[in-house]
Amino acid sequence: MKNKFIKSTIILIIGGFITKLLGMIIKIFLTRLIGTEGIGLYSMIMPTFMLLNSIAQLGLPTALNILIANEKYNTKNLVATAITISISIDIIIFIFLGISSNFISTNLLNNSKLSFSILSIGFVLPFITISNALRSYFFAKQRMYPHVITNIIEDIVKLIFIIIGIPFFITKGIEYAVAFVIISNIFCELSSIIIFLFLIPNFKCTKKELKPNKKSIKALLKIAIPTTGSRLIGSIGYFLEPIIITSILLKVGYKNDFIVTEYGIINGYVMQLVLLPSFFTSAISQALIPVVSNNFSKGKYKYISNKLKQAIFFSLLIGIPSTIAFELFPGKLLEILFKTHKGINYIKVIAPICLLHYIQSPISSTLQAMNKAKISMIGTFIGVIIRTISLFVFSFFRIGLWSLIIATSANIIFVTLFDLYNVKKILNKNNIPQRMLSDIY
Repeated sequence: MKNKFIKSTIILIIGGFITKLLGMIIKIFLTRLIGTEGIGLYSMIMPTFMLLNSIAQLGLPTALNILIANEKYNTKNLVATAITISISIDIIIFIFLGISSNFISTNLLNNSKLSFSILSIGFVLPFITISNALRSYFFAKQRMYPHVITNIIEDIVKLIFIIIGIPFFITKGIEYAVAFVIISNIFCELSSIIIFLFLIPNFKCTKKELKPNKKSIKALLKIAIPTTGSRLIGSIGYFLEPIIITSILLKVGYKNDFIVTEYGIINGYVMQLVLLPSFFTSAISQALIPVVSNNFSKGKYKYISNKLKQAIFFSLLIGIPSTIAFELFPGKLLEILFKTHKGINYIKVIAPICLLHYIQSPISSTLQAMNKAKISMIGTFIGVIIRTISLFVFSFFRIGLWSLIIATSANIIFVTLFDLYNVKKILNKNNIPQRMLSDIY
């Protein structure tokens, strides 16, 4: 088990590095092809995309990961049931977007150019739903090669479509180019679905296995609802972000062009740079979930504490040097990656805070794998309230988009410390030796 966890983590780290590199190449081409305004519009639509994606998936990928790892259910039936539930939600979302895309773009986001992009999301969600359900199957089985392969191919497909498609659509208008970037996800996810289906052993299924049953639905929703509660709350806060920013900053005298540009700088350049190490912590977290879930059900709490200790150590091992580099050479890194020097001051403030963000992912994943997703949801909920109130209040201070930096920092600090405290509390409750806890924390 130990060697399998380490092997899975290494595979995910290597794959994560490759996909992050490809992701940065995609981001470079994207920023150069659609410009700062395009990046601003794209950044403003992403909170809506993330919210709808969270609703569509309903936390089912995480539930699949945990249940399949426990080996108590028919895995094919679980996957089929999860896909059926998600597709049903996708259909409802698609109808909703067809009716309300103009209202959301004009009245909430204060930018009519986003209407086509919002409508495009409805076409993309079913493909993401199916892809993530199949991906969870391989995660639970701790088969990481399919995940790595599909991620790489997805990025290659997206890069090709961006290079070919954006120059054509941007001649029609910036709004069409941004919508095309959203639509390109269909082809990326479709490539993953084909590979996953090809690699699943004994792909043939009986009608009974494909038909959702009460046992599978109940088991999935029991884990999925608390899990998606946490993600949904976070997504709602993220969704409100551009609405609050544009509404208040316009009210206090800022121009819409300034807001879109600065918002694009923070989300398109600054956060993309400081979150680069997250590919590492994300890989660790994904490998950690089935291991913790399996051993928690067997009462192997000491083993879990060892895995968490390793996860935090390795997360900081790459996080600390990265933070030092961000502080010392922000201008050079921005120049190399994005051919710009915009956002240097933002980076110097947010980079040290992101050290906590790097360890947040494995800690949160541990809570979910121990069936404590409700605790994580509470922390996320309070964090979103803190973030939203901070964003609302500081936006009135006429400090531009610094209100977003302050709100983001407050959220990261609270949620990380809250989850860390509760993981420690749970391990203490299960009589883990105090010496082991002091090693972790």
